[in-house]
Amino acid sequence: MPGVNDFDFLPGNWNVRNRRLTDMLDPACDSWEEFEATSDAEAMLDGYGNLDHFRTDAYEGFSLRLYSPEEDLWRIWWSSTRRPGRLDPPVEGRFAPDGASARFETEDVLDGVAIKMRFDWSEITAESARWDQAFSFDDGKTWKPNWTMWLTRRGA
Repeated sequence: MPGVNDFDFLPGNWNVRNRRLTDMLDPACDSWEEFEATSDAEAMLDGYGNLDHFRTDAYEGFSLRLYSPEEDLWRIWWSSTRRPGRLDPPVEGRFAPDGASARFETEDVLDGVAIKMRFDWSEITAESARWDQAFSFDDGKTWKPNWTMWLTRRGA
């Protein structure tokens, strides 16, 4: 079934190089921080889901991804120790027909700031991938990139 195999590249163990704005909720922020992390991902539910455990020296988090074949739609939830007890609303989207990229979006309110959030997956291979996040503070008219992760399979 198309879609159910979109995240087949993800299970396994990853080193993650991160570049993130120091204040993602400030549209004028141009100060970046860089840090390393690891991610361990596994498939579940016969490919209709997967999860990953993300760890840095400062915090940990996890993503849960579930595929709805009726809608041909993935939903991705995030939670971390940076905002304990919160499960973010899911970003929703799908992969391009060629499977080389994907886009997911949602609306949220973080610390009282209304945003639209976008996740993009690209540069996907068996040994590496890129993930980018951007926020819109003007209802999607413009997007401000605020976090990039470069994943490299551990042992690769």
